[in-house]
Amino acid sequence: MNTVKMTQAKPNRRKTSPVERYHHGDLKTALIEAADRILAEHGVAGFSLREAARRAGVSPAAPAHHFGSAAGLLSEVAILGFEELAHCLDVDPAAGTPTQRMRMQGVGYVRFALTYPGRFHLMFRHDLLSPDHAALQAAGDRTLMQLEQTIRAMRSLPPQQPLDASARAELLAAWSMVHGFAHLALDGKLAQLHADAPSSDLLSEVLPKMLENRWPDA
Repeated sequence: MNTVKMTQAKPNRRKTSPVERYHHGDLKTALIEAADRILAEHGVAGFSLREAARRAGVSPAAPAHHFGSAAGLLSEVAILGFEELAHCLDVDPAAGTPTQRMRMQGVGYVRFALTYPGRFHLMFRHDLLSPDHAALQAAGDRTLMQLEQTIRAMRSLPPQQPLDASARAELLAAWSMVHGFAHLALDGKLAQLHADAPSSDLLSEVLPKMLENRWPDA
């Protein structure tokens, strides 16, 4: 008796292209998130457009198509950095005196750097970012303005009054102190003075004492 071998027909599953897996607008977000993860894992030196495209599941040409260049994509990640830094600098005006708020902002600045070292190292690398990126410039200006507002409060300067030379120097001193401290902490250069001090101690003890010495309570 002849037997017939029955085979089940396989469904016709058309392979979708990587771009088809994203809704409109999501591809740019996926590439930005991929670049951000690369920076978090490997730093600025480990970034490449090809790796960002691979992680996003698109062709190597896709990042350049959407952002123009590596600088365009990295500028978008830098914007994320400035937005998060602005959040870390956002101190409730009722939290203390202007001097106390300045010290809180200093701790917030360094906390951001230690939490997001990839973003932090990128945000100030102008050689890697688009020089004419308006949104990036605006994000940086908004972040610096938060420190400026605290300086104004410390000196009782109205919002419309330009900062004089002394106030600008105070702003630069505040920024330079916490920015330099963050770099030293990330590079492990504080070990000689504070051996084996974890990041939590740097933020809760070492840095607050340094800031209090610079801006003591009246």
